[in-house]
Amino acid sequence: MKIKKIIAGLLVATTAFSLAACGNSGSGDTKKSDADTSEKKEIVYGKSQGPYTELFEDAIVPILEKEGYTLKAVDLSDLQTADVALNDGDVDVNVEQHTAYMDNFNKSYNADLVAISPIPTVPAGVYSEKYDSVDEIPDGAKVAVPNDASNTARCYLMLQKIGWIKLDENADPSTVTQDDIVENPHNIEFTEMNSMTIPAAESDFDYIAITGSVVYNAGIDASTALANEDISDYLVLQVVVKEENKDADWAQAIVDAYHSDEFKQYMKENNDGLWWIPEELQ
Repeated sequence: MKIKKIIAGLLVATTAFSLAACGNSGSGDTKKSDADTSEKKEIVYGKSQGPYTELFEDAIVPILEKEGYTLKAVDLSDLQTADVALNDGDVDVNVEQHTAYMDNFNKSYNADLVAISPIPTVPAGVYSEKYDSVDEIPDGAKVAVPNDASNTARCYLMLQKIGWIKLDENADPSTVTQDDIVENPHNIEFTEMNSMTIPAAESDFDYIAITGSVVYNAGIDASTALANEDISDYLVLQVVVKEENKDADWAQAIVDAYHSDEFKQYMKENNDGLWWIPEELQ
């Protein structure tokens, strides 16, 4: 009987020790997780070819580094790939899109990306190798526009602004398509194509409508635009992260950097007319 009591006592003690060990391990994991969240000092950003990543690297990265952050770039071929990487957690942030594009991506991929701060934006414009004014447009003109949904819409809005077309007033301006054109007095023949290939094909068209990042990448002088778009709220470029990270310290550090006096001074010294700057960043 005495031996049975001793064995039972040992089993109870062993079980209690095991439970205590598990409890301590769980507590330690939780604490480590909290520390990782609050003390994250490496920010991985999606790097694309264009003015927005370059501005981030030239003006924002130095500010973040002074705050103790390390920045790591991941090269991505296009914005859709960049957003997939962001949504999958392969990168923490990108600075290459406006809210119209982000919203379309979220709907298409059931994603949860959010915009946390506006940033300077390069407007879309109308360019031509053949004409010096949008008023010279001939009947049956051939015009190239981007074929991705949000930028197609913004370019059609720009063409409505200059009087070339009229859009259905009941259409959602962020998603208009050719089907929403209700008046086309110049009988324009539109070709929707990959925006990155439009500049190289400019001589094949009477006019081209392209976004600011394409203008920049193609080395086109933005001052030669024959017309520019009005920057609506949903077309302002944004800092974009996953929703779960929007309140993270590192995300707020990026927002603060874009709103800092140092960044404002940088833009004053380096904006040659290419950039449209949101009022809150001026």
